Amino acid sequence: MSTLTTAVGDTVTYDHYGPADAPGVLFIQGAGPTRADDPVTTETARLLGESGVQAVMHDRVGRGDSPAAGPIPLERELAAITALAATMPGPVVLVGHSSGCAIAMIAAREVAHLGGLVLWEAPLGQFPEGAPAWWAGVAAHIAAGRLQDAVAAYMVGMPPEWLDELRRSPAYPALIHSWIPDGTALAGIEEDGVAARLHGITAPVLAVVGTETFPGMAEAADAIAEAAAVGTSECLTGAWHSWDPAAMSARLAAFIRDGR
Repeated sequence: MSTLTTAVGDTVTYDHYGPADAPGVLFIQGAGPTRADDPVTTETARLLGESGVQAVMHDRVGRGDSPAAGPIPLERELAAITALAATMPGPVVLVGHSSGCAIAMIAAREVAHLGGLVLWEAPLGQFPEGAPAWWAGVAAHIAAGRLQDAVAAYMVGMPPEWLDELRRSPAYPALIHSWIPDGTALAGIEEDGVAARLHGITAPVLAVVGTETFPGMAEAADAIAEAAAVGTSECLTGAWHSWDPAAMSARLAAFIRDGR
């Protein structure tokens, strides 16, 4: 376990796997998880390290061992990602999961030695009224201090047991503060369009979905791949928004090795 201080003063805790002089991956979780309760990403990072690939997994700003008070704007999470990427010599592949995909797409321009983007099940096009309108409603609840309503509004359309599990968290409902970067990023990507957000990014982009997934995820992956200068979409072993660590670590190692 290591820590660093970002350019805006946040202290971020992270785990590092693999040789420090090797090309690396930086995992960007979606809304919710911490290092402690994400064994899938932890195992993936460990396997990558054993294969000779450098892997970094952090607690997002305002979560777990990266505590921060109050609402967390997107800019603070971007500062954390930039600082973490700078600890690796490059190239650095950003690996986004769920809403972390949107953050990764925006952060890509901030990483000096970007090796590519690997995006697992980006939830774009998932909201009937569109992500900007969805996020405006969630943000209004946060601004008014209605944090339980904000969490429920954020989770609209998701399996109800996910919300039930969140309610058992000691961080509930203030955990919504660290989801602000996710909602902001998703709304921004949909508002501007994927092609506009990926414009000028020449590093390869791989959009991935699991073998068992939610409706619309495969279509979103295809749209990302089509919008990228060098884009691919594919299916990989995984179920219901989570990947298989062995399959994902092998695919990431190949992505770094082959550049696609």
